[in-house]
Amino acid sequence: MKLDNVFKKTRLPKRRGQGAADTRGPEVPEGLLRKCNMCKEAIIAEDVKKGNYICPKCGGYFRMHAYRRIESVTDEDAFEEWDRGLSTKNPLQYKGYEEKLAALQERTGLDEAVITGKARIGGEETALAVCDGRFFMASMGEVVGEKITRAVERATAQRLPLIIFTCSGGARMQEGIVSLMQMAKTSAALKRHNDAGLLYITVLTDPTTGGVTASFAMLGDVILAEPNALIGFAGPRVIGQTIGQKLPKGFQRSEFLLEHGFIDAIVERPQMKEALSRLLKLHKGGKLQRQDTAAEARQTLKIPPELDKARAWDRVLASRQKGRPVGKDYIEALFTDFTELHGDRHFGDDQAIIGGIANFRGMPVTVIAQEKGRDTKENIQRNFGMPSPDGYRKALRLMKQAEKFHRPVICFVDTPGAFCGVEAEERGQGEAIARNLYEMSALQTPILSIVIGEGGSGGALAMATADEVWMLENSIYSILSPEGFASILWKDSSKAQEAAEVMKLTAGDLYALGIIERALSEPAELTAQNIQSVTQPLGKWMEEFLEKYGDMDGQELTQHRYDRFRKM
Repeated sequence: MKLDNVFKKTRLPKRRGQGAADTRGPEVPEGLLRKCNMCKEAIIAEDVKKGNYICPKCGGYFRMHAYRRIESVTDEDAFEEWDRGLSTKNPLQYKGYEEKLAALQERTGLDEAVITGKARIGGEETALAVCDGRFFMASMGEVVGEKITRAVERATAQRLPLIIFTCSGGARMQEGIVSLMQMAKTSAALKRHNDAGLLYITVLTDPTTGGVTASFAMLGDVILAEPNALIGFAGPRVIGQTIGQKLPKGFQRSEFLLEHGFIDAIVERPQMKEALSRLLKLHKGGKLQRQDTAAEARQTLKIPPELDKARAWDRVLASRQKGRPVGKDYIEALFTDFTELHGDRHFGDDQAIIGGIANFRGMPVTVIAQEKGRDTKENIQRNFGMPSPDGYRKALRLMKQAEKFHRPVICFVDTPGAFCGVEAEERGQGEAIARNLYEMSALQTPILSIVIGEGGSGGALAMATADEVWMLENSIYSILSPEGFASILWKDSSKAQEAAEVMKLTAGDLYALGIIERALSEPAELTAQNIQSVTQPLGKWMEEFLEKYGDMDGQELTQHRYDRFRKM
């Protein structure tokens, strides 16, 4: 929406005590003072333009013109426009359509509702397309579809990443079925861009609806959104009128989509350029830079099984100890530039699993962790580290994305087991775990899984079908909890301590059985404060792992992984 259209013109109030000749007060220059149509406060239009088109009073977002959007996210003088001047046809011979097009072109200075071209963001080259809502509410007609398709094709040919800022009311009614076909055309071009192993980022702005949502808007490798943007297929008014129900507060807004697993992150407009620059750099790749420090060299790399004399039950208690480092602690200690990505693209964003892209000593990697939380509030929020089907599907989505971009996958395992509630069964907990095992077995990128606490049953294995599995000294990995084992086999859960000894669930036991490749010693009481005693040698091991498996091609990796489990 044009800035002027979302403000109501206002005047300063009259001053008291003035004569009849001066009752209006000083004149305000045309266009200087406006009223925000969200908070109804008087604001200065120029301040809004300089402030990323955000209301300085309420923080509400106004719709941004395409060229101003380009200026805000690209490096200075770094945008080269493509395909300017494509002419729109009138395929249905719709009366008055051509005149309306001409009027909009005259008023906006645009040829059509999208601007495409090549740009640099933070020094990184990318293809870029930006929709402009002033032109038929950025509805997708033939020219919009054609410009986007050409931009995708050029990005594919030049091996460029692609970023599209969406804003649309959907398909263009005046072009009928021709408009509908643009959904398929743009999607087909994006499939070729994807198959070429190239990055595609979408940024959803207000509103993104209809056929644009059901095509190129929701196909990004990474999907970002501005705060409170309306995003959906059918608009809330249509849905409300069709089903006759009152829709929930915030329905189809960015925050709603984040909660339901359909977007990766909400990024505020002033931080958008930095976020895009970081994503482009993380996808550019990089070589591992080894850090052979003396501190790392002095660490013990293996626990000889014969020296592992602690009772199994003591290991169980240590793995569950309050204050033991959780997944986030390892991510913060071992990686830089961690960018969390959210959602399974189907139902939700399970907070029992966190994942995203990070740098490990110069190399981009995908990091995924089962997360219990650091305090009671977080424990509840993250369901005590017991993932739902949505969490496993999120993890698999990130792993498949890592495979596309040839990024190694590092998993941190810490769960009592997969969540066993009614809703988990309704959404297919067994299928989600099975799908992870199936896909991870053939994933053509290195996978390392590290058990940092509890490794419970199939809920742990769904993130540990890896090239190698390592364990911390006081972690456990088992078919189920000792309490569950005793309850099932001996009908007495109080025999959990005895069960722990029988189950062979410690790092020493599993190393001897050939189930894991490495075990790492740790202090008697491991905390976030002394985590470096673990992460320093762990970092060196990870370097060795990435060098070893990074030299293998996809077929070698999958054969090695198959052989690993085939021996068990």
